[in-house]
Amino acid sequence: MTLALTDLLIPTFSQSLQSLSAWLDKAVQHQTTTGGADDAILALRLADDMYPLSSQVRFCCFQAQEAAFRLRGAALPPELEAVRQEGWSSGDQPGSIESAQSRIAEALAALGSIPAGAFDGQADRLVALELPNGMIFDLTGAQFVRDWSLPQFYFHLTTAYAILRKQGVALGKADYVPHMLTYLRPGTAPKV
Repeated sequence: MTLALTDLLIPTFSQSLQSLSAWLDKAVQHQTTTGGADDAILALRLADDMYPLSSQVRFCCFQAQEAAFRLRGAALPPELEAVRQEGWSSGDQPGSIESAQSRIAEALAALGSIPAGAFDGQADRLVALELPNGMIFDLTGAQFVRDWSLPQFYFHLTTAYAILRKQGVALGKADYVPHMLTYLRPGTAPKV
């Protein structure tokens, strides 16, 4: 059985964005408990030369939607380019948890509007991935998904997770992959 690109990408991105939203909810709870300002956590970074949490959230939202356009040979719309631009500049203006949650909700809605099978048959489509720094990568649709889209998305998702964990937000493996619980065989969960 071959997994179609649509069946791979839409659930993967949607499940992970839902997890990211839940992590931000936990971050707000953590900030309330510790006396920190909710939005202050968005300015935090893993390292000085890395983008802050606010950027990581926006880049996740951008990456999740970018594939929908690239795989169909369509230009990125200005609204999506704006999300990427926000990511680049949110070190100076991290915004609010509310705005981060809004971006996630918009990305989830966009993914939800993609018709079944939209990317099927696009594995061999030629994708010219032009980066803002002038670099251009020529890939097939399958290479784009495997070597760019999924790794980029997971890089930013994992970085967001790590920033929150570093700040003491109570996140664990179950928070990273909560969708796995739908596959749990009854009676096999550990007793607490």
